[in-house]
Amino acid sequence: MKYGMLVDLDLCVGCGACVMACKLENGTALDIHWCHVLFKEVGKYPNAKMKVMSLSCMHCENAPCVNVCPTGATYYDGEGNVLVDLNKCIGCRSCLAACPYNIPDICSVAQKDNPYWEGHEMTPLEKIICQDHVVGTKEKCDRCQDRLAEGRNVACAEACPTKSRVFGDLDDPNSDVAKQILEKNAQPLLGHLKTKPTVYYVGKF
Repeated sequence: MKYGMLVDLDLCVGCGACVMACKLENGTALDIHWCHVLFKEVGKYPNAKMKVMSLSCMHCENAPCVNVCPTGATYYDGEGNVLVDLNKCIGCRSCLAACPYNIPDICSVAQKDNPYWEGHEMTPLEKIICQDHVVGTKEKCDRCQDRLAEGRNVACAEACPTKSRVFGDLDDPNSDVAKQILEKNAQPLLGHLKTKPTVYYVGKF
């Protein structure tokens, strides 16, 4: 079993459903996004158009963030995921400097002290989903570990209305993600860096 994802930029419309699903699932702070959607304008009027890039942790097999972590806080599990042990993270930011995709963040403020809606208290649901974040520690996608334990899809892929994100077992040639990577000749971002991402892309940004 090795989890991975296909992101088809030709299908992505930049709606942000993945971003919102991720925040709802993980209760990240206002300025923390484990899932991003980037935009850029290409071409010139009247032929200009908007291009989008859906981006999150690449969960690399040769992850620079794991290699430089001085405490072993960033580590591999047995299913191709790069995870963070908050009890070991000292917030040194080595992982931020090492990641070529500019993915990790550092939790800078307790969400309970910075509610989503100014002037309003946090709802009971918000209090529950926000309680696991530790100020001063590394923040990044953990591939919805609770969902995987229940046999469910990751939140970002489940929420995508155009099915531009496909998640599953890369080791199973009959899985949707493995089939589509092969059929669409999907490639990892910055493959020349040899970090061996387990997220593959179709289309260009």
